[in-house]
Amino acid sequence: MATAKARSLALPPADKAVVAGVLVLAAFGVVAVYSAVAFLAETKSSGDTESFLFRHLLRVGLALGVAGTFSLWDYRKLARWSKVFLIASLGLLAAVQVIGIATNGAARWLTLGPITFQPSDLAKVALLLHVAVLLARKQEYIGEFERAFIPLAIWIAPTLLLIGIEDLSTAAILLMTVTIMLFVGRVRLLHLVGTALVFMALGTAFLASSPQRAARLESYLGVSLFGNTDQAEVFDDQAEGYQAQQARIAFAMGGLTGVGPGKSVQRDFLPAPYNDFIFAIIGEEYGLIGAVVLLSVFVYLLLRGYLRIARGAPDPLGLFLATGLTSAIVLYGFVNAAVASGLFPVTGLAMPFVSYGGTSLVATGAMVGILLNISRHASLE
Repeated sequence: MATAKARSLALPPADKAVVAGVLVLAAFGVVAVYSAVAFLAETKSSGDTESFLFRHLLRVGLALGVAGTFSLWDYRKLARWSKVFLIASLGLLAAVQVIGIATNGAARWLTLGPITFQPSDLAKVALLLHVAVLLARKQEYIGEFERAFIPLAIWIAPTLLLIGIEDLSTAAILLMTVTIMLFVGRVRLLHLVGTALVFMALGTAFLASSPQRAARLESYLGVSLFGNTDQAEVFDDQAEGYQAQQARIAFAMGGLTGVGPGKSVQRDFLPAPYNDFIFAIIGEEYGLIGAVVLLSVFVYLLLRGYLRIARGAPDPLGLFLATGLTSAIVLYGFVNAAVASGLFPVTGLAMPFVSYGGTSLVATGAMVGILLNISRHASLE
């Protein structure tokens, strides 16, 4: 019987364009994080920026290792475990509500021994995998409400609700991703519209129940919508509007060509410049040109994922899975950039392979690895 190594060597190579795009994003991230983390290092480790850089490099290396491992794991065999993975993820999301660790007012983390991780990052991979499995399995009667749509909703709804309790922005990104998958999977438009209306109502309820979320939306829109917010803080540039204002200053200082690598000033004023607002630091140091180059990489990954991998997938499962994974990776990148640019309200989403992170990097590595495995099989056709 052939060994796992022999079987992996027998596979065609993974899509080199996707690999190159991911490496470019990681390179952008390493340089930008090294610059952006300077203030954090000054306040938490006596200016030892190198320790944070080394930690980030380890995490990037781990994420790339995970991507390489999953690229060798046949996505069809992985799909057999999709329900188990999603059930386990739902259990972890439920545990967050009981024993979760709160950061910046939101309990999103769990601790297992020396490891602290964010279950929503694992849940998004499990959900996309299982939705793809269900779509492929139910294609013969995909238009039927009871036999196709309800079984999909039974898994999608609780996952998004459990994530949305503490992380509405991640739930929104996942909803958009799943909607794209359902559309490609030929789910009836009426069912999609109904789902969107239901989740819009739930999203409004989540906003109304959280003064912090409501204040962010009001500050972005410039109007008062909810009765549970402090209007003085909402419209104060030094309160709710502070992050958006400092990000705009970063882009203004960067201009066309930027102030130069490592010369950011706004990293000392922007909260989490190495994570949520990493795109603002890139815009300041590398200017409009650098920002456009970075976004172009995400556009290229989108086109490659859709037109090459999803379109060339050998079966419906590969098509739906490649569509979902590509959509999630690119949407996270675009939304992070839109938040930093002031186009969207402030959220806490990382930019894939660019932001400083742990669980998010590993989860994105898994998504890239599965996408690469599909590309290996697509090249056989």
